[in-house]
Amino acid sequence: MKAIVYSSPGDSSVLSLVDRDPAEPGRGEVRVRVEVSGVNPTDWKARVGTTRRDDFAEIVPNQDGAGVVDAVGEGVTDLRVGDRVWLYLAQHERPTGTAQEQVVVPAARAVKLPEGVDMAVGASLGVPAMTAHRALTVHAHGPARLHPGALEGRTVLVAGGAGAVGHAAIQLARWAGATVIATVSSPAKATLARAAGADHTIDYTSEDVTAQVGEIAPDGVDHIVEVSIAANAEADAAVAANHGSIAYYADDGGDTFALPIRPSFAKNLRVQGVLLYTVGADAWEAAAADITAALEDGALPVGEEAGLPLTWFPLAETAAAHDAVEQGTVGKVLIRV
Repeated sequence: MKAIVYSSPGDSSVLSLVDRDPAEPGRGEVRVRVEVSGVNPTDWKARVGTTRRDDFAEIVPNQDGAGVVDAVGEGVTDLRVGDRVWLYLAQHERPTGTAQEQVVVPAARAVKLPEGVDMAVGASLGVPAMTAHRALTVHAHGPARLHPGALEGRTVLVAGGAGAVGHAAIQLARWAGATVIATVSSPAKATLARAAGADHTIDYTSEDVTAQVGEIAPDGVDHIVEVSIAANAEADAAVAANHGSIAYYADDGGDTFALPIRPSFAKNLRVQGVLLYTVGADAWEAAAADITAALEDGALPVGEEAGLPLTWFPLAETAAAHDAVEQGTVGKVLIRV
């Protein structure tokens, strides 16, 4: 089978296309014939060594993907050969990700893809959608799970509504019944955020976010999904409702942040860091189940018309796909395996 591998950290030139024998699934594992591999910022960061990297002799990159089960290991009862699945954390604490024709993963990380849902949608979930799910479920007063009506009456502020996590957060929040405000950096990105389902968009490069949010939600916003806590902590504290949650999942804009003391304790704010790789199996399984339910309801489409433009590369050009993500390509970068 064809696979993309690297043996030492570095820029995208360390990636090479090779032939390898497909692995056999062990107990509790399945093998998936990958159709589409999704690329996330953590994939290129792991490759260059800025995030944790286990000492494997050879690594196949990429955490997310979608495909068809083609072999089932001992003890697996809920998946069978021929099942269409979406994959998450395929390479987490393992050397083999989805940038290859066949990948072996723990069965829990291969989730049935509902009938009629495209493989491109499946490969666009994983890290972004599960991160968004976690960010929306850390409020002190819940909900711990998402479903239609779970966020009814709540207002959600999504910073960076045109990004992959922001896009998923908008879609999941709207599916759960919330009113969604998204901040963006251009009219084109505002169009994408509205296409994803945002009720309101605010261009933070030309508008006063605090004033605009105050007009839309005079009692404050209940959930904030934050991509740049270093830049936005003061504004987040100002616009948050009493008992609001600020869930930040990235370090865009700096390594540290300062939160104003009086408004944050006066409002009983919960400030929650979110890193999908370390939240644990319970949170993964809850997110996978709720995301699949949203898929069944048609709530997570992708493509420019749905607010998430897709940029495609063939497997042999995985290095270019990694570069595209590193350079900030808007939307989702996918590899056709």
